[in-house]
Amino acid sequence: MLLRFTMRLSKNFTLKEFARSGTAQRMDINNTPSQEKIQNIKDLVGNLLQPLRDRINSTITINSGYRCRVLNQAVGGAFRSQHTQAQAADIDVTSITLKELFKIIYEEFEYDKLIYEYSEWIHISYDKTNNRKITLVAKKINGTTVYQKYNGEL
Repeated sequence: MLLRFTMRLSKNFTLKEFARSGTAQRMDINNTPSQEKIQNIKDLVGNLLQPLRDRINSTITINSGYRCRVLNQAVGGAFRSQHTQAQAADIDVTSITLKELFKIIYEEFEYDKLIYEYSEWIHISYDKTNNRKITLVAKKINGTTVYQKYNGEL
């Protein structure tokens, strides 16, 4: 299985980036994606992340990619999280601000969900069958996560 993790998905992305998880390692959770999930990751990379990487000409860090159901539950992910379908990634960059990155994605790319999360990272998903272009901002209000529709301001 280790050989599979070295798989290059595009010019700048590998499978390892999407399956890596400190929580999975600590808890001895097998977070190996199936062939179907690997195809979903390839779709996400090929249609969104690699073109975005080329557009900003800078490294994109995958903070969280694929999560098997057990791992998703362990990290407190939503039951229907697109991470479990290998259709989503939480990303960060250092070359531009998250606000700038968010606006580039919003204005120039096709996506299913785009979420500006807590001013810390961006959640992006791609569904080759139905990109709904849902755009949200996540904030903590009184200790609870609240999702608001993006209204042009972050």
